[in-house]
Amino acid sequence: MVPVLPGLYVGGAESCSSPESLAAAGVVAVLTVDAEEPPAVPGVRALHVRARDEPGADLLSRLDDCAAFIGAARSDGGAVLVRCQAGVSRSVAVVTAYLMKTEGLRWEEAYAVVKAAKPDAEVNPGFQGQLKLYEAMGCAVDSSSVLYKRYRLQMLTERYPELHDLPREVFAVDPTNICQTPNTEVLYRCRKCRYQTFYISP
Repeated sequence: MVPVLPGLYVGGAESCSSPESLAAAGVVAVLTVDAEEPPAVPGVRALHVRARDEPGADLLSRLDDCAAFIGAARSDGGAVLVRCQAGVSRSVAVVTAYLMKTEGLRWEEAYAVVKAAKPDAEVNPGFQGQLKLYEAMGCAVDSSSVLYKRYRLQMLTERYPELHDLPREVFAVDPTNICQTPNTEVLYRCRKCRYQTFYISP
């Protein structure tokens, strides 16, 4: 693991192989971004964000949670380790987002800071796009944002390509969501299974 800021480390899966090394570095919290939850490290707070290192994986929705976790550990005077399997993409993306949010850096500037500390860092193109979107939203995930809704719809259609070909007729306005007043958010459900599919805001 390598230091990015005082009290903030980034690394790979092997970073937790030695509890003694974590203790020596003052690490009191570990944030793991991986497909599988790792074994707990005794005496260390932990947060697991389930995500594969794939361009289509969703990190954006968890970036605020990650920033809060990192900030809480550092505010108590301790250090936090952000790790993923290889320590080059997922963990680097999370640390980049944290620097954007707390240091007021643009995504390229924050990414450069991490790469200066860890030259082998290489965030995959999908996560780079999510960092750009995070910057566009003011480094705060806003579920009401048109940008965020468009992102979620894109993620959904990438996961289920068949949705591209669905005719609009398969969706219907939820009758329980209809209001006579203007400027009302409209909820659409699937006609067949009634699953909530998407909202349209005025």
